[in-house]
Amino acid sequence: MTDWKDRLVGTLEPALSQPDPRELISAYHDMPYAVFRYPPEAELAVRQETALLVTRLQHAGKRVTIVSLAECLAEALASAGVTIEQLADAERTVGLDLVIDTIHAVLDGDPPLDALVARRLPADADPLRDVVLIVRAGALFPCYRTSSLLEQLKGQVHVPAVLFYPGVLDGIGLRFMGVLAPEHNYRPKIF
Repeated sequence: MTDWKDRLVGTLEPALSQPDPRELISAYHDMPYAVFRYPPEAELAVRQETALLVTRLQHAGKRVTIVSLAECLAEALASAGVTIEQLADAERTVGLDLVIDTIHAVLDGDPPLDALVARRLPADADPLRDVVLIVRAGALFPCYRTSSLLEQLKGQVHVPAVLFYPGVLDGIGLRFMGVLAPEHNYRPKIF
């Protein structure tokens, strides 16, 4: 088994399978979420294993909600009237930095990314039954750091949730996609 799969199956899954996993995945009552770190190059394998994890958690009596940050990004861009073609054209004509700034502004706009995520949570969420898996964070690279998303979700998420994070641990910081400078603002537990 790989390191990430060992952590997923051997550490994270048993915690999420508990009747009340919140204390096992977070030290903060108002932030019942954690970060599951994996190497960016393992994205497809992690997606496959996550699908199996969902099935196992459901068999353990959990209701699992998947929130795709790629879908949230697509919704935000559509809401702002921005197409992929426009972004590609802007990258060719004015450069990548402006495109990154534009996408970041859209994700901070109305509705902001945290609201798009919160909308996808079950209305009748129960911390003893529900588990939320936030996936496809790589879609935000390099435009939006997930540490700010987790801070903005504080107080909006009341059930155990896990952000699947493509990146590497660099000391005590996380490097998004293994590229960006380490971010030390992750308060949630890192698996």
